[in-house]
Amino acid sequence: MRPQPLARIVHGLAAAVALCGALALQSCRSSPAQVDHPPGYPIGFIQRGVASWYGPGFHGNKTANGERYNMHQLTAAHRTLPLGSVAVVRSLTSGRQVTVRINDRGPFVRGRVLDLSLAGAKAIGMTGRGTDEIELRVIGYSPRPGGPGALRVQIGSFVDPENAKTLFSQAQAEFPGGRITRVDLPEGRRYRVQIGEFRTEAEAQAAAARLDRKLNVESFVVRDDG
Repeated sequence: MRPQPLARIVHGLAAAVALCGALALQSCRSSPAQVDHPPGYPIGFIQRGVASWYGPGFHGNKTANGERYNMHQLTAAHRTLPLGSVAVVRSLTSGRQVTVRINDRGPFVRGRVLDLSLAGAKAIGMTGRGTDEIELRVIGYSPRPGGPGALRVQIGSFVDPENAKTLFSQAQAEFPGGRITRVDLPEGRRYRVQIGEFRTEAEAQAAAARLDRKLNVESFVVRDDG
């Protein structure tokens, strides 16, 4: 047998290495790591959706982080971002943007992602319309001593506490644990039914979908006031 030329041997080795690398890469792609957010969450978190605003009826009320709501300050409410997050909010309608601090929880309306203060809404020109398509990007975060808070699924809000207890009992068959919280709003007292305590938004969203199917509700994920 004639010896192989050196160039041919080197070429064969390179091809083998390339094939092994491709197979390894394919293996990595076939089982990606399951993560909810990019490293360093919440900084870098981006979300698009509908924003609304809240003003005079809530002015002076206690917010989720213990402050008094001041509609003239640049703040906002978000259901799951850790309190203390700082976000740039850009109107996809006007292109105007504003930087706000997340200090409250909300909006408790399905299909909306953010409640701006009156000052924040004025800054991007959405007070007349009441809502706007926005993009938010978290650029800063000041952690609170207790951590970001647990995630829960809110499945209902009631005037009558007995109705809240009934729904809560039905939900226990699917997910043990949870709570009924009492909140005082400008329109009156409400009893919110919140189920579970989840580590990740993926787990919480899966639970919300299951509860929606089983109980015929329209739930959403909320984070504790951490």
